[in-house]
Amino acid sequence: MPDNVEATTMRDLLCGSVNESHVGERVSVCGWVAKRREHGEHLAFLDVRDRSGVVQVVVEGTVEVKSEYVVRVTGTVTPRPEGTVNDRLSTGAVELSDCQIEVLSLAEVPPFQLDDRLDIDEQVRLRYRYLDLRRDKMQHNLRLRAKVNAALRRAMDAQEFCEVETPLLWAPTPEGSREFVVPSRLHSGEFYVLPQSPQIAKQLLMVGGFDRYYQIARCLRDEDLRADRQFEFTQLDLEASFVSQDDIMGFVSRAVLDAAEVATGVRPGAIASMTWAEALDRYGTDKPDLRFSMTLHDLSEVFATSDVKAFAAPTVKAMRVSNGANFSRAKLDELIDHAKQLGAKGLAWFRITSEGLDSPLARYLSEREAAALRGVDGAEVGDLVLVVADEYALASKVLGALRVTLGSPPVSEGPHQYVWVTEFPLFEGFDEDGHLQAAHHPFTMPHPEDLEFIESDPLKVRSQAYDLVLNGWELGSGSVRVHRADIQSRIFRALGISDDEAQSRFGFLLGAFKFGAPPHAGFAFGIDRLVAIFAGEENIREVIAFPKTQSGSDLMTGAPKSIAERHLDELRLRFTKKGS
Repeated sequence: MPDNVEATTMRDLLCGSVNESHVGERVSVCGWVAKRREHGEHLAFLDVRDRSGVVQVVVEGTVEVKSEYVVRVTGTVTPRPEGTVNDRLSTGAVELSDCQIEVLSLAEVPPFQLDDRLDIDEQVRLRYRYLDLRRDKMQHNLRLRAKVNAALRRAMDAQEFCEVETPLLWAPTPEGSREFVVPSRLHSGEFYVLPQSPQIAKQLLMVGGFDRYYQIARCLRDEDLRADRQFEFTQLDLEASFVSQDDIMGFVSRAVLDAAEVATGVRPGAIASMTWAEALDRYGTDKPDLRFSMTLHDLSEVFATSDVKAFAAPTVKAMRVSNGANFSRAKLDELIDHAKQLGAKGLAWFRITSEGLDSPLARYLSEREAAALRGVDGAEVGDLVLVVADEYALASKVLGALRVTLGSPPVSEGPHQYVWVTEFPLFEGFDEDGHLQAAHHPFTMPHPEDLEFIESDPLKVRSQAYDLVLNGWELGSGSVRVHRADIQSRIFRALGISDDEAQSRFGFLLGAFKFGAPPHAGFAFGIDRLVAIFAGEENIREVIAFPKTQSGSDLMTGAPKSIAERHLDELRLRFTKKGS
């Protein structure tokens, strides 16, 4: 039952809080007319709705109210007649009778029903988002989000973090994503950017002595939109000094588990941890969904001397698909095509039958190879074994993607399975010019055991970086930061960043570090993604009040729009035709 609202001059109770304890009282409620049902010429029943629920109102005589009119109703709380109680409503045992109705606002007929019973085209919903927000689902989702935000703040305050707001107008950052650019009116030809994250600002706060900082931060990236990405997003951002990686993971775990308990009513257990190498080896991804098994198994040693040309590769990896032997040939061909689209040369499949292996390749296998395939992950009759032979990373990635395609349950199903992924590579490869590329950002501290390899074998260097994953969604990432000038110089040199370029790009941060930078580390995770999973939604748009479409437009306001010539003149901006 919803909590009561403090009485105001317009209403005594929320609609959804009227109950049997109020019988005999004369009360006022305010809300929207959700339904109207006529019973003869002089009797009508109205469902009046506010954010807490609905209450039935009995109207005698003629009252001119229609759907979505805003009304104030004053009436006496009475029990519903026998046989008319609605057990599905918290207010279902009572109604308001002997009512006076004041129309506070008229309303046109809405373009869609607001009762959640029908699927509504998303384009229509977003065009009339202010109406969509009245629906129970959206009310629940956004109020759930508010509860999560409050729980996160309580958790951070309890751990003695200080909330600090960082600027929205900032200088370009080295994080790699496209930034939204803001022209300066006062400084002609110069620009601010909107922050991709408060990364550098929070590191400067560490230099400034704020040894535990947090913020529920608004961030912006001009990247293509998808189910788990919007231009604008919100993250819990934190940084702390004189801490280790384990300390940061502990701070974040407490905040997330507190939020989960508030959102679901159940506190999850301790969050498991695995290294990046373990995640790639067992699940084929650094974002493993642990709600289902289907782990990857390395058969490279067994097939090292195989006569089957399809398995002549550095790595042979296999995965069991429970009950997959009943897949049609068309389904198997679809999986093969998917594997090839992901970069594999092919995909081998083996049905487990009572007679042995059923596959076009089965007759070419040695007994040892056949036995290894039958033993993958405890395979049983009726299962299917999929095999990819290729370079290690590609074979793992392809099977990992097929694992998600075949096994991952919807976000709304299954338990919430958190996992920390640690020890990411410091460098992720080389660009077209042969320069190393940082896997995270150039201020990530290398693993202490791998410092010796920065120059000699950089792709071998592990970082002190860590991600938090929930049900196959990356919630966020963080790292221990470089605070030593000698290590920072080595990383810059490895990345091909000259002293002059480093000073130009990061001078204000490097300059600050000269005045005593404490060891520090941090993390940030997406609140939109966390709340979406709690709400059982597949798209973060469902937990954002005013989101953009996948094309980046706002159907409600029409943004983005052109601006007046006089504003362009003030900013000294001119547009040229594409290609000119």
